[in-house]
Amino acid sequence: MAHDKITPAVSPDKDTRVELGSWLRTLREAQGLSQRQLADMLDLDYYTFISQLETGRGKIPSARYRDWAKALEQEPKAFMMVLLRYYEPEAYEILFGDAERA
Repeated sequence: MAHDKITPAVSPDKDTRVELGSWLRTLREAQGLSQRQLADMLDLDYYTFISQLETGRGKIPSARYRDWAKALEQEPKAFMMVLLRYYEPEAYEILFGDAERA
């Protein structure tokens, strides 16, 4: 089931990777997937990579953004924009400014 736009709120007080990880966990759980099931869908060798991302340690490789969006039933462009907002906030600000911030 595709979900309406679920976006995390960026808090200046929290580590943004932790916030992003929490958002990814929310998306995974909304699909009813375990970390192992998601890792299998993404052909990852280790499901612990999912755990690392969800706790703010690690980064989804940019070449895999579309795969992750599909697995989590997210629109790829919107999903990538959220990732860019967290992984590359300066680039996000240059491209979208304050107008696109949630």
